[in-house]
Amino acid sequence: MKHSKRLFVHTLAGAAVLAAFCGPAHAQQGTVKIGLLATLEGPFAAGGADGMRGAELAVRQRGGVVAGRKIELIKASSDAKPDVAVNATRKLVEQDKVDIMVGPLSGGEGIAVKEYSKSQPNITFINGSSGAQATTLVNPSPNFFRFNTEGAQWMVGLGKAAMDKGYKRVMLIAEDYAFPYSQVQGFMSEYCRLGGKVPVKAWVPLGGKDYSSVIARIPKDVDALLVILGGADAVNFLNQYEAAGGDKPMIGGSITVSQDILNYKGKRRDSLVGTIAGAPIADAYDHPDWKAFVADYQKNFPVSSGAYPSPSLFALVYYINMKAALDGLDAVKGDLSGGQAKYREALSKMTLKTPVGDVRLDSNRQAIGTTFITEVVKDSKGNLFNRVLRKIDGVDQMLGMKREDFKMGSRDEPACP
Repeated sequence: MKHSKRLFVHTLAGAAVLAAFCGPAHAQQGTVKIGLLATLEGPFAAGGADGMRGAELAVRQRGGVVAGRKIELIKASSDAKPDVAVNATRKLVEQDKVDIMVGPLSGGEGIAVKEYSKSQPNITFINGSSGAQATTLVNPSPNFFRFNTEGAQWMVGLGKAAMDKGYKRVMLIAEDYAFPYSQVQGFMSEYCRLGGKVPVKAWVPLGGKDYSSVIARIPKDVDALLVILGGADAVNFLNQYEAAGGDKPMIGGSITVSQDILNYKGKRRDSLVGTIAGAPIADAYDHPDWKAFVADYQKNFPVSSGAYPSPSLFALVYYINMKAALDGLDAVKGDLSGGQAKYREALSKMTLKTPVGDVRLDSNRQAIGTTFITEVVKDSKGNLFNRVLRKIDGVDQMLGMKREDFKMGSRDEPACP
């Protein structure tokens, strides 16, 4: 009996030693499942499809393997609605058992997925392209990371550019949800400070079809329109504004001058020429890293396959976040053990190399990075693209303001009537 007991104890001890020796090695073996969520339905479907291309490109560049571990992408679709995004994410996490989540696309979705991430502390969530300020600025989640700058950061410098163009009074036309609030805050906080006026704000529903009442409200005495509409919403507005004989110059939100809009088929797109905008991307950015990224995108996703002549904002930002997920995995040699603690520490501390410059994270796991002020121009083939007017590095979420002076964007904030 004593002999059996000693044998049992020795067996347990041996098993413990074996587990301690083999555990980390075992943790670095096998497939890493990454959930990939984008809006493939609804007003941002075209952008979501390009976001998927960007994420896939980051995986293809590594041959689908990181630190000896195969990368398996499990895709899911949303439609820009927060509840749909959370349900899709829940399925990927709780049923498909993904190790890492990348997504979602839209601002309200990002806030909702951030809140859901708090219920899954052993899974790491990395943003897709959602750009609402509140995702990381309000009640941040310890396991939600965003390696892209957000909507307000994307507009830094655009207020000054608008004043330099002589646009002293503008009317705002924007979708009524979290991301446009952030874009408006980024623009107006600077624009108002410089003396600009925004006498009319027209908030429209996401997925709206009829803009006739908005167009009828455009004052004659405004110098330009600040249009922050994306996807099908932007296309519908532009077509209806053309039909109504509208001729005001435009200032664009980041998603209003992305490649998915510049490549839609319609006459009004030509009047986008000259539109200034703020964004994390500039089609004509003259840097070797950007040019290499564009060439790789074009090689993997030719126009004949439904891709764009140049990657859209969504392709770039999804690429950046997926690259962060893979670079972090490489940094820990594929080890996701211990509730992914080492992996998250690596993500928090990394300086991420991207096609548009280095990105580092603040204490809320929010990107500090580069913003471009751009202008839409037409090339010799008739394609529209964004040229660089100004490049601003190191833009943080306080937009260069003191924290006590900073106010997050909303329907009513900022105001400069």
